[in-house]
Amino acid sequence: MINLNKSLNVLLAISVLFGILFRLYNINYENLWFDEIATFWVTDPNISLTDMFERNRTTEGAPYFYYILVYYWVLRHPQNLGYGFIFLAGLVNDVVFGFPLGINSLSLLVIAGMAAYVRVVTVRITLTNDWISFVPALLVANFVYFISLSLTNHSIDYFFLFQNSLATFIFYPLLWMFFSVILKIIKS
Repeated sequence: MINLNKSLNVLLAISVLFGILFRLYNINYENLWFDEIATFWVTDPNISLTDMFERNRTTEGAPYFYYILVYYWVLRHPQNLGYGFIFLAGLVNDVVFGFPLGINSLSLLVIAGMAAYVRVVTVRITLTNDWISFVPALLVANFVYFISLSLTNHSIDYFFLFQNSLATFIFYPLLWMFFSVILKIIKS
């Protein structure tokens, strides 16, 4: 029988070596990619730190996939994701995006708390049940996020908040399936 951990480690090592070789081979042959140009624009040394955080927030308009990550793992396999790590991840996110400390931590802990509640009352594990129960968690977390930003007089882009919430809701099934595969690998 093949040792799965050893095979995965060998595959990872080979992948990293190929990545390094391909990167070194083409080091000077490629133009800058859009994300690299955006990073240079965001980290312009001639602007203030506040402007840098605002530029980062406007260019990194990604959906709140960490809401899905926290919700899924607290719901399905809570021993892999502790509440202390969730709190620290929220603090890191606040620092990176220039929000007042604790706002994202509070939102993530709301998501985690609602996922823990759903885990206790759920009888059958299905994508539909999880997706439907994710809606109130997402709404309450965004409400807490919105109220927290309002109380701190931080600017709020309502369209951005709506767009990210909608994208997070739409992508939930795809990431649910991806995380389910990862969970099966972990359990085997």
